[in-house]
Amino acid sequence: MRTNIYVDGFNLYYGALRKTPHRWVNLDALFQFLLPKNTIQEIKYFTALVSARPNDPSQPQRQQLYLRALATLPKVSVHLGYFLVHEVTMPLVVAHGQAQQYARVIKTEEKGSDVNLATHLLHDAHMDRFDVAVVVSNDSDLLGTIKIVRNELGKKVGVLNPQKNPSRAILPHIDFIKQIRSGALSASQFPDNMQDATGNFTKPARW
Repeated sequence: MRTNIYVDGFNLYYGALRKTPHRWVNLDALFQFLLPKNTIQEIKYFTALVSARPNDPSQPQRQQLYLRALATLPKVSVHLGYFLVHEVTMPLVVAHGQAQQYARVIKTEEKGSDVNLATHLLHDAHMDRFDVAVVVSNDSDLLGTIKIVRNELGKKVGVLNPQKNPSRAILPHIDFIKQIRSGALSASQFPDNMQDATGNFTKPARW
């Protein structure tokens, strides 16, 4: 069946990749491994460009190298949202009976990826570009779009879940769900040394 895959990059990263040795993951290989009977046509990866932080100044360089690796995969397209960074005042945890205290913190919010994913999913279904949509996310904010794609447009929708527990809100409204496990990630890594039209590049040392 014609299959398109829609990847919430941050949901995948924080749910299945962060604090693992599998962050250099080849998405095409991973999804072929998990969906061997599906004809995968497109893999749409939704993310936002990160900024350097004092405790991790090389974070943008690592992300750019990964996006460069993804660009070597013909089926993969990258769709960018953006970050909002601003200072906010937030309450601190205090013992019972103590006066409330506050701190100024830097709050980072990723914007656009979930909306972009929902928009592409709905539009592609409307244009009859797939028989099966596979969503790589556990975000219940996508429920409305998933219900329209299945109930109004007659498409099958599955989830590859990067989180430990599936969303109870989504479960009743999808055709199948599979967990993204460490074994599949380990078997689907890019090589350490790669080449594209620009030249050679290497997996980040910290990855």
